[in-house]
Amino acid sequence: MDTVLACSDRRTTVVKSLRYLFGTGRLAGTGYLSLLPVDHGIAHTAGMVFAPNPAYFDPHAIAELAIEGGCSGIVMTRGAIGALSRLIAHRVPLILKLNHDEQFAYPPRYDNIPFASVEDAHRMGCVGVAATVYFGGPGAQRQLLEASRAFSHAHALGMFTVLFCYLHPKALGRDGLLFAADLTAEANHLGVTIEADFIKQKQPTHKDGFSSVKERYQGVYRRYPQHLLTDHPIDLTRYQVALGYEGRAGLLHSGGPSNGNDLRAAVRAAVINKRGGGIGMLAGRKAFQVPIGRGVELLHAVQDVYLSSSVMA
Repeated sequence: MDTVLACSDRRTTVVKSLRYLFGTGRLAGTGYLSLLPVDHGIAHTAGMVFAPNPAYFDPHAIAELAIEGGCSGIVMTRGAIGALSRLIAHRVPLILKLNHDEQFAYPPRYDNIPFASVEDAHRMGCVGVAATVYFGGPGAQRQLLEASRAFSHAHALGMFTVLFCYLHPKALGRDGLLFAADLTAEANHLGVTIEADFIKQKQPTHKDGFSSVKERYQGVYRRYPQHLLTDHPIDLTRYQVALGYEGRAGLLHSGGPSNGNDLRAAVRAAVINKRGGGIGMLAGRKAFQVPIGRGVELLHAVQDVYLSSSVMA
């Protein structure tokens, strides 16, 4: 709050919203965040998303999980927040996701389209808004322009902003490129350029993506500073942080891929995020596709990493 926001152009109302976010949940006062993101099945269909735990078809159950799990805030859809905003806005910060990749379509579009407005977020008592851009895809420039306009409006109304800086799943979805540190970091840098307060990104697993698509980016590839990257996962995260104005826009990671031991994967991802200079985690499906007790256990385990003095940043 003092080293980043004090010298920025953010309004005092935005700072107030951020203080509410950083002052909520088990990580209150630490400078780290634990967010619960739920798109309520827009991207992958509600049936598939909630089949493992149908109780979460009801957005009120998601709110209970966030509160019991000690989360800093919830990222949800317009419909879900609208169904219960008056009940929980004073208990947990609400962040409205403005656009989504709606995949109940043929052929798949892989395009984020607006589902809500900044005015909706303000009316429902949200303290922040979020959006996704699929960088490297055919709709990236339009999505970036839409997000830029929305973020400017959100700041004017006193809300902070979160940008999911993902790579296009079809245009850059081969050879593990979605998890390449060099490509994802460049996406992060475009995100902070439109004044995203937080960047949500996939945790990188390898450093080199440009070489796989060098035919598209010859000029960039020839000059790319490979000496700034190593193969160590913490260094890969540090590079993502560096391209987010050296951490002035906080880097949030997801809980890692499902591999049969979601708790271990989520804790490992949290350790890498913290030691790499990140600001927190968004744990979604791993937490709500299991009974609430196990979901709370996973959220607390991730938060314990940021509370632990033995895990050094």
